[in-house]
Amino acid sequence: MSMTLDPGAKRAILAACDELQSATLDSLFRLVRCPSTLGNEASALDEMDRQYRALGLAPRRIPTIPTDDPIWSPPLVPYEGRDNVVAIHTPREKRGRSLVLQGHVDVVPEGAADMWESPPYQPVIRDGRIFGRGAGDMKGGIAAYLGAFAALRHAGLQPAAEVQLQAVIEEECTGNGAAACMLALPRCDAVIIPEPGPGIEALYTAEVGVVWAWVTVSGRPAHVRDMQAGVNAIEAANIIAGAFKDYENERNRAENIHPAFRGVNHPVNINLGTIEGGEWNSSVATRCRIGLRVGVMQGYTAARTKADIERLVAQAATHERLRGAQVKLEFKGFMADPCVFDTDAAIVKLARRAWADVTGGSLRDYPATGLTDGRHFVLHQGTPVAVFGPDAVDIHGIDENVGVESIHACTRAIALAMAEWCGVESL
Repeated sequence: MSMTLDPGAKRAILAACDELQSATLDSLFRLVRCPSTLGNEASALDEMDRQYRALGLAPRRIPTIPTDDPIWSPPLVPYEGRDNVVAIHTPREKRGRSLVLQGHVDVVPEGAADMWESPPYQPVIRDGRIFGRGAGDMKGGIAAYLGAFAALRHAGLQPAAEVQLQAVIEEECTGNGAAACMLALPRCDAVIIPEPGPGIEALYTAEVGVVWAWVTVSGRPAHVRDMQAGVNAIEAANIIAGAFKDYENERNRAENIHPAFRGVNHPVNINLGTIEGGEWNSSVATRCRIGLRVGVMQGYTAARTKADIERLVAQAATHERLRGAQVKLEFKGFMADPCVFDTDAAIVKLARRAWADVTGGSLRDYPATGLTDGRHFVLHQGTPVAVFGPDAVDIHGIDENVGVESIHACTRAIALAMAEWCGVESL
């Protein structure tokens, strides 16, 4: 069922996007000022509540309550006071296809704030780009979908189908916020998630899975003068981390790479992301905890990867330098399977066409070595997803930034795609 967009309506929507450019950037700036790291998302969720109300929608909160179902990842922190925020647009007459517009408000920590050229939570524009933690990943995309919905209203129109606007938590560590919203709301015909491309305007064609593992080594403390009598937990933890190097090389061998990732250099990455341990410079470290992120290639599963991690840690624990140490393995955070997106799906073709329409260019195919919330809709609901977004640079790094023009292109493309997918009716 194709809802051809009237040329006059199309012109009005694009004109409205242009007229609302500064308002869209204001939405982004307000969100970036919220330091919404894990457990601290409340300010950003409240801001999304306010933004939904400004669109004439009634926000509602959806709690995250994981169960043993494999859609959930093991939680890292409690969920109280961090409920996701959604709003549902209902047309007067449902004629078109329903749509989810979804984005995550959580951001990764800013790292060394003193290394940023400008403070990470004080957004600024330099050389046509907006700098700030989360500006690219993915508050720019959220601002774009808010701007797209606002543009239809500004043009005197609204979608002629249900549109769910979702603001979720924990995309960066579990995906549980997205799972909670997906399960709590009616299934829609398609999903758009405006996640950023890697320095380019891109459409996700596939993504790896991810497993987070935590290894705690408790050694034998001793004074440094008798260090041979002790087991240094920091050194022991590094031995365990080193045990994953051969595994990483094996998982990246050509025969283990799915065709969707051909041409991607080293798509399966294992990262030693955190390390904490030791008590005193002149004491042999008693305890050390490391956090690992292990990628999962399409064709493999998170469950098999978990078993691999258990085997590798058990083997490393028999190392002679760990004799007398205690090794504890935990899985908290991502337990996520990989996903290949259906690039022949109608919503994906429409997204490409809308992007070409507003930019004259094309979205680059992007098989991602990271992951998005898009996997839930594909793997657990069978709903087609178009994951595409602006040209973010240095996400998860220092001086994260995104292009102003790229955000406007994203806004215009989402507005046209939504109008054609859902159809429009006058306000």
